Amino acid sequence: MPAPLKFINMRKSFYILLLAGLCLQGCKKFLDINKDPNNPTDVQESLILAPVALNISDNIQGGNAGIIIQNYVQNIAANQLNPYVGSYQLFNIDMDGDWSAFYVASLNNLISLNKKAEANNNWNYAAIAKILTAYTLGTATDFWGDIPYSKGFSSGVFKVPYDKQEDIYKSIQSLLSDAIANIDKNSSPKSPTGDDYFYNGNMSAWRKLAWSLKARYYIHLTKAPGYTAKTQAENAMTALKNGMTSNNDDFKFTYTGAAGSENIWYLTFTPVTTYVMNATLIDSLRNRNDPRLPKMIAPATATGLYTGRKIGTPTGDLAKYSYPAALYGAKSSSNYIFSYSEALFIQAEALLITSGYAAAQPVYVNAINSHLFKLGIDTTSAAAIAYVNSRKLTGSNALQLIMEEKAVANIFNFETYNDWRRTGFPKLQKVDGALIDIPRRLLYPQSEILTNAQPQQTAIQRTKVWWDN
Repeated sequence: MPAPLKFINMRKSFYILLLAGLCLQGCKKFLDINKDPNNPTDVQESLILAPVALNISDNIQGGNAGIIIQNYVQNIAANQLNPYVGSYQLFNIDMDGDWSAFYVASLNNLISLNKKAEANNNWNYAAIAKILTAYTLGTATDFWGDIPYSKGFSSGVFKVPYDKQEDIYKSIQSLLSDAIANIDKNSSPKSPTGDDYFYNGNMSAWRKLAWSLKARYYIHLTKAPGYTAKTQAENAMTALKNGMTSNNDDFKFTYTGAAGSENIWYLTFTPVTTYVMNATLIDSLRNRNDPRLPKMIAPATATGLYTGRKIGTPTGDLAKYSYPAALYGAKSSSNYIFSYSEALFIQAEALLITSGYAAAQPVYVNAINSHLFKLGIDTTSAAAIAYVNSRKLTGSNALQLIMEEKAVANIFNFETYNDWRRTGFPKLQKVDGALIDIPRRLLYPQSEILTNAQPQQTAIQRTKVWWDN
């Protein structure tokens, strides 16, 4: 694995340690004189929410595991020789830091935040905690399959059984429903403002996100055992009626760009990591005459050309490869975690399932145009119209085109990996020099195997998760 990811994670150590200590509950009281005001055992909701939000952007959506997935879907490539994660070399120990980011820095503190908020009747904080818990659980289960949750946060429990992935999915939907109910109470003595790095306390936006996430997790199960595509598509469309309505609703984390607050994708592409853009992505944009190419990708500084690296080829001069353009790759760029464009593509897929490609076509076009607009491209321009017209849905290509366009709009989002596993699109070929076929999951961490041995941990990279039927 490239040198990457440890140095990226160093800046988060402060809140992993801080929150692990501050969010401990139930300490027995003795004499007040023994309380140290400089080392509190309890903190208010706002002091939990802010660092958790940063961790979710940096380490859940954009961390080591997310970067590995970007190798798998061939959006990025390290300028180094095989074997490495790009050729599917992965060890259990590589996942130790990610598991900690999910369970110590995120889920443990989100559950504490929810308990505190509910006890104080601060229902907006409780709702946000539930939504972020659902998102984090959803990400973890899609990476690993069965994971600990229902018995994972009880005091005094040292060997924690894993919940089945199907049960995790049910918990996700329940959390999101409860979050919506919390928001609908319209009663919260304290509500987030500046401590909410995502929506600045806009609970209407959080409510739309909750409904949109419901649609994401419904559509994941179109081929899951015991589920039908039609029912899941109908559920997704019902949820989206209350979901995101414009790009302004995007769930994103925007960085200041100051030292210590740089966009995670900017850090991913520093010379130390040797990561550059992958030839598979750049060539597909070029071959389709996609007007988004110059908006998404920066030309190589040495040549002025859009050049991606093909995994498995000899190393080259970093200056001869392309990097992300400013919207995604600048210090102060946003990290897009769930976008309005994705919501529209989910709707288009759902309509394809229930009503056919002709019904999906207008929503699919709106989805493409929403991303073009985000990139600053005039959707009425000749280039934009020509491109959209060249990508019309038919009975034979509809699912493929929906997934291909969704992957472009979802660049640097691991949802593309979920879509590839459940639909086969976008089409991917294993890289030159691959050690195995394209992996179907991540490995369980070595730290978990050593301290909490479970039968599921025998899974290898080709072992499919439950819904990957």
